[in-house]
Amino acid sequence: MIKVLFVCLGNICRSPLAEGVFRHKTIEQEVSHLFHVDSAGTASYHIGSLPDIRSREIASKNGFELTHKARAFNEMDFSEFHYIVAMDKNNLNNIKRLMPDDTTSKILLMRHFDLLAKDGEVPDPYYGDTKDFEQVYDILNRSCDVMLGHLMDELNQPK
Repeated sequence: MIKVLFVCLGNICRSPLAEGVFRHKTIEQEVSHLFHVDSAGTASYHIGSLPDIRSREIASKNGFELTHKARAFNEMDFSEFHYIVAMDKNNLNNIKRLMPDDTTSKILLMRHFDLLAKDGEVPDPYYGDTKDFEQVYDILNRSCDVMLGHLMDELNQPK
Protein backbone atom coordinates (compact mmCIF):
# COMPACT_ATOMS: atom_id res chain seq x y z
CA MET A 1 0.00 0.00 0.00
CA ILE A 2 1.25 3.47 -0.90
CA LYS A 3 0.37 6.30 1.47
CA VAL A 4 0.01 9.77 -0.03
CA LEU A 5 -0.43 13.07 1.82
CA PHE A 6 -1.40 16.25 -0.02
CA VAL A 7 -0.41 19.49 1.73
CA CYS A 8 -1.38 23.15 1.33
CA LEU A 9 -1.57 26.05 3.77
CA GLY A 10 -4.96 25.80 5.50
CA ASN A 11 -6.14 22.37 4.31
CA ILE A 12 -9.49 23.67 3.10
CA CYS A 13 -8.99 24.41 -0.62
CA ARG A 14 -6.21 22.76 -2.62
CA SER A 15 -5.05 19.79 -0.55
CA PRO A 16 -8.50 18.36 0.29
CA LEU A 17 -9.47 18.79 -3.36
CA ALA A 18 -6.26 16.97 -4.41
CA GLU A 19 -7.07 14.23 -1.88
CA GLY A 20 -10.58 13.92 -3.29
CA VAL A 21 -9.48 13.92 -6.94
CA PHE A 22 -6.82 11.30 -6.32
CA ARG A 23 -9.14 9.11 -4.23
CA HIS A 24 -11.87 9.38 -6.88
CA LYS A 25 -9.43 8.26 -9.58
CA THR A 26 -8.33 5.25 -7.52
CA ILE A 27 -11.97 4.25 -7.01
CA GLU A 28 -12.77 4.65 -10.72
CA GLN A 29 -9.78 2.47 -11.62
CA GLU A 30 -10.65 -0.04 -8.88
CA VAL A 31 -7.28 0.34 -7.17
CA SER A 32 -8.31 2.24 -4.03
CA HIS A 33 -7.28 -0.73 -1.88
CA LEU A 34 -3.68 -0.02 -2.90
CA PHE A 35 -3.63 3.51 -1.50
CA HIS A 36 -4.15 5.45 1.70
CA VAL A 37 -4.80 9.13 0.91
CA ASP A 38 -5.03 12.12 3.26
CA SER A 39 -4.40 15.85 3.32
CA ALA A 40 -3.11 18.42 5.79
CA GLY A 41 -2.17 22.08 6.12
CA THR A 42 1.07 23.67 7.24
CA ALA A 43 -0.93 26.32 9.15
CA SER A 44 -3.51 25.61 11.84
CA TYR A 45 -6.08 28.22 10.79
CA HIS A 46 -8.92 25.84 9.97
CA ILE A 47 -8.39 22.68 12.06
CA GLY A 48 -11.61 20.67 12.20
CA SER A 49 -13.30 22.59 9.36
CA LEU A 50 -14.78 21.06 6.25
CA PRO A 51 -13.21 22.08 2.96
CA ASP A 52 -14.16 25.46 1.52
CA ILE A 53 -17.67 25.36 0.03
CA ARG A 54 -16.24 26.19 -3.41
CA SER A 55 -13.94 23.14 -3.28
CA ARG A 56 -16.89 21.00 -2.22
CA GLU A 57 -19.01 22.37 -5.08
CA ILE A 58 -16.28 21.63 -7.65
CA ALA A 59 -15.93 18.11 -6.24
CA SER A 60 -19.68 17.49 -6.36
CA LYS A 61 -19.84 18.79 -9.93
CA ASN A 62 -17.15 16.22 -10.82
CA GLY A 63 -18.75 13.22 -9.16
CA PHE A 64 -17.30 12.98 -5.67
CA GLU A 65 -17.68 14.49 -2.21
CA LEU A 66 -15.20 16.11 0.14
CA THR A 67 -15.82 15.22 3.78
CA HIS A 68 -12.27 15.64 5.10
CA LYS A 69 -11.85 17.77 8.22
CA ALA A 70 -8.84 20.10 8.14
CA ARG A 71 -5.81 19.06 10.15
CA ALA A 72 -2.31 20.38 10.66
CA PHE A 73 0.73 18.74 9.08
CA ASN A 74 3.06 17.35 11.75
CA GLU A 75 6.35 15.48 12.10
CA MET A 76 4.57 12.13 12.49
CA ASP A 77 3.44 12.44 8.88
CA PHE A 78 7.01 11.72 7.76
CA SER A 79 6.82 8.25 9.29
CA GLU A 80 3.26 7.64 8.06
CA PHE A 81 3.41 8.65 4.39
CA HIS A 82 5.52 7.50 1.45
CA TYR A 83 4.69 10.63 -0.57
CA ILE A 84 4.17 14.12 0.82
CA VAL A 85 2.95 16.34 -2.00
CA ALA A 86 2.97 20.12 -1.54
CA MET A 87 0.78 22.46 -3.55
CA ASP A 88 3.36 25.26 -3.72
CA LYS A 89 6.95 26.14 -2.88
CA ASN A 90 6.14 27.93 0.39
CA ASN A 91 4.43 24.84 1.76
CA LEU A 92 7.20 22.65 0.39
CA ASN A 93 9.69 24.75 2.37
CA ASN A 94 7.48 24.55 5.49
CA ILE A 95 7.44 20.76 5.16
CA LYS A 96 11.20 20.55 4.66
CA ARG A 97 11.82 22.65 7.79
CA LEU A 98 10.14 19.91 9.86
CA MET A 99 11.74 17.03 7.96
CA PRO A 100 13.84 14.68 10.08
CA ASP A 101 17.22 13.66 8.68
CA ASP A 102 16.21 10.01 8.47
CA THR A 103 12.95 10.44 6.56
CA THR A 104 12.26 8.10 3.68
CA SER A 105 9.22 10.07 2.50
CA LYS A 106 9.40 11.50 -0.99
CA ILE A 107 8.67 15.22 -0.73
CA LEU A 108 7.67 16.98 -3.94
CA LEU A 109 5.44 19.53 -5.60
CA MET A 110 2.05 18.49 -6.95
CA ARG A 111 2.84 19.94 -10.34
CA HIS A 112 5.88 17.68 -10.61
CA PHE A 113 3.24 15.42 -12.20
CA ASP A 114 1.68 18.14 -14.42
CA LEU A 115 2.80 17.71 -18.01
CA LEU A 116 1.83 21.34 -18.77
CA ALA A 117 3.86 22.98 -16.00
CA LYS A 118 6.22 20.51 -14.37
CA ASP A 119 7.35 21.81 -10.97
CA GLY A 120 5.07 24.85 -11.14
CA GLU A 121 2.73 25.69 -8.30
CA VAL A 122 -0.96 25.06 -7.72
CA PRO A 123 -2.31 28.59 -7.19
CA ASP A 124 -4.23 29.29 -3.99
CA PRO A 125 -7.85 30.02 -5.01
CA TYR A 126 -9.01 31.10 -1.53
CA TYR A 127 -9.39 34.80 -2.35
CA GLY A 128 -10.66 34.09 -5.85
CA ASP A 129 -13.94 33.01 -7.37
CA THR A 130 -15.41 29.83 -8.83
CA LYS A 131 -13.24 30.17 -11.95
CA ASP A 132 -10.10 30.02 -9.78
CA PHE A 133 -11.32 26.84 -8.09
CA GLU A 134 -12.11 25.31 -11.49
CA GLN A 135 -8.57 26.13 -12.65
CA VAL A 136 -7.18 24.40 -9.54
CA TYR A 137 -9.38 21.38 -10.20
CA ASP A 138 -8.09 21.16 -13.79
CA ILE A 139 -4.47 21.29 -12.59
CA LEU A 140 -5.12 18.65 -9.91
CA ASN A 141 -7.05 16.42 -12.30
CA ARG A 142 -4.18 16.40 -14.83
CA SER A 143 -1.53 15.99 -12.16
CA CYS A 144 -3.35 13.18 -10.35
CA ASP A 145 -3.71 11.23 -13.61
CA VAL A 146 0.06 11.27 -14.10
CA MET A 147 0.76 10.68 -10.42
CA LEU A 148 -1.54 7.66 -10.27
CA GLY A 149 0.11 6.20 -13.37
CA HIS A 150 3.53 6.73 -11.81
CA LEU A 151 2.50 5.10 -8.52
CA MET A 152 0.85 2.17 -10.30
CA ASP A 153 4.13 1.65 -12.16
CA GLU A 154 5.90 1.77 -8.79
CA LEU A 155 3.55 -0.90 -7.49
CA ASN A 156 4.14 -2.81 -10.74
CA GLN A 157 0.40 -3.09 -11.20
CA PRO A 158 -1.51 -2.84 -14.48
CA LYS A 159 -3.30 0.48 -14.90
